[in-house]
Amino acid sequence: MATIKIKQIKSKIGYPIDQKRTLQALGLHRISQVVEVEDCPSVRGMIRKVHHLVTVVE
Repeated sequence: MATIKIKQIKSKIGYPIDQKRTLQALGLHRISQVVEVEDCPSVRGMIRKVHHLVTVVE
């Protein structure tokens, strides 16, 4: 299966709890952290929800 690398580029401080929990579900805990997750529709939806806090690394 394909994977996606996601990097947190902005702090979660000051954002709603659901966005903080979405970052936690993606495995992101600090700025500049990069995680590799499976590319599936549910993960794409989580990325879309916090698109202002993360970037997809190629």
